[in-house]
Amino acid sequence: MSNAVNVIQLTLHGELVGYLAGYLNGRNVLIFADEFSSNAHRSTFSLITHPAFPHSNKLLSEPWARNQRLHPTLSNLLPEGSLRELIAQGLKVHVDNEFHIFSYLGEDLPGAIVATPLGPEDVPDNVMSLISGGHNRDTKVVKFEKLERENKFSLAGVQMKFSMKEKDGRYNLSKSGDLGDWIIKTPSTKHKDVPVNEFSAMTLASLVGVDIPEIKLVDMSQLDNLPQINLPDEAFAFAIKRFDRQESNRVHMEDFAQVLVKYPHEKYNSANYEQIGRVLYEFSGDALADVQQFARRLLVNILLANGDAHLKNWSLLYEDKVTPRLSPAYDIVTTSVYIDGERNFALNLGKTKDWYAVSFEDFKAWSEKSGIPWRAIKPHLEDVMDKARAQWHSAIADLPMNEAHKQKLIEHWKNLNQDFKL
Repeated sequence: MSNAVNVIQLTLHGELVGYLAGYLNGRNVLIFADEFSSNAHRSTFSLITHPAFPHSNKLLSEPWARNQRLHPTLSNLLPEGSLRELIAQGLKVHVDNEFHIFSYLGEDLPGAIVATPLGPEDVPDNVMSLISGGHNRDTKVVKFEKLERENKFSLAGVQMKFSMKEKDGRYNLSKSGDLGDWIIKTPSTKHKDVPVNEFSAMTLASLVGVDIPEIKLVDMSQLDNLPQINLPDEAFAFAIKRFDRQESNRVHMEDFAQVLVKYPHEKYNSANYEQIGRVLYEFSGDALADVQQFARRLLVNILLANGDAHLKNWSLLYEDKVTPRLSPAYDIVTTSVYIDGERNFALNLGKTKDWYAVSFEDFKAWSEKSGIPWRAIKPHLEDVMDKARAQWHSAIADLPMNEAHKQKLIEHWKNLNQDFKL
């Protein structure tokens, strides 16, 4: 039926946000509920809908329409790459069918948004009128075809990550609707020893004042109910505690691709670190603390040769349901050991991306262009350097990182600008 439409209800902390309509031709429209858009004390769906954000009421008064892809606020909630292929294959839908993948993952999305497929009888008349453009007889809401994933497929993944539930020291990819409380990253089929790399890099970051969640290495034998994926013969997966879950409750979050309304494929080339700094300094509930933490992480990514700190690897967390704060750090990996000749971080810092050219002067230019007082930033960078110089050489010796990777990282430290040399 060319006039058929599926409808998903979106809620946030039990509060009705609106309705997402998916048409047969791939068009999708998000319609906000009046009680949400008119509520000055509403939970924050995205920073752009926060009452203090410019033009947020106008944004909420209009439907958000897209073709094929969902709006970036929703599209960025979906997995990328091999994990998306795995899910699409199991659901027997096209990998670009974001609407149906979203409906399937709707009970355990990142953050606190819950997406619930609706039957025809569940769609309010006023929403039906908006969906059909005022012509009810021309548009028909159809019952959502139940999408069940079959765990009978195989895919050669790059690195898979799964939301899993821990109980009695075992981790289960549950199908019962339980909220996962850990993100588990299995070994990569493309790169060697990624789980121990990430565990080591995150541990080093924590030693110099970077805020990280609980992390651990988990023996592969502790993982239950994984799909049949081709994995290398490595002993450990990397586990990081989900900071968007607290005692089985959802905590809302969004990454900076969502904040800046960019699609995942734009995560490297559509923004810079000044924009992130400005957003944090203008809107964070503790602006100074968050930009100081952000600066620490920028420097740590340089010190650890992490070239992958793109827009999706920085997030806002809404622990009180309304106020944005910089989330704990995640996805800090020494990427240079996998990419020959890599010397750039993901986004521009001032006018450069080159690790080996960056100095305190570049950070000063970044802070000034971001509108952040340099005097509030410089001591935190100096503290990172003092702690790294005092601790990292001895700490890395005891970490499980691949020995060849350790030597490459130590060599990287020697080649940095004098300001940051270890």
